[in-house]
Amino acid sequence: MIISMYNMTIPVWKRSLNNLSILLDKAVAYADAKKIEHGVILNARLYPDMFALTKQVQIASDNAKFGAARLANLEAPKFEDNETNFAELQARIGKTIAFLDTITPPQLEGSENRNIALVIHDTKQEMKGLQYLLDRVQPNFYFHITTAYNILRHNGVDIGKKDFLG
Repeated sequence: MIISMYNMTIPVWKRSLNNLSILLDKAVAYADAKKIEHGVILNARLYPDMFALTKQVQIASDNAKFGAARLANLEAPKFEDNETNFAELQARIGKTIAFLDTITPPQLEGSENRNIALVIHDTKQEMKGLQYLLDRVQPNFYFHITTAYNILRHNGVDIGKKDFLG
């Protein structure tokens, strides 16, 4: 079996985003049961110089939508990064998955060799699609998904590896 760029991206990202959605549902249930204000968990972070849970979800979403869009040579939908509650984060995840659902295998065919140009911290970088996927998108996506999981776990939400993996 030959692995395709589509199989390395869209289904994998959708699964992880769906799992993240379930983790957020568990966070709401936990906060409600413990009478913890939702904002406490939404603004929680692992260390003072790290992003809070809300931003972790936003960045995970961005990695999936921008990664898919760049590889498919499409315009990514724009999200405002203004989510302030769990329902809005869930809606963002839903919009991201809906966008990923529009990407078809033929759109990603050959994208491993597509030139991808990025501007990161005012520095222009160019790379091939496979390098972009493996060196940029996948590590960043999983970093932010994992950090969101760790923030929830650190704050007492009863989740484990099975919840992360789905």
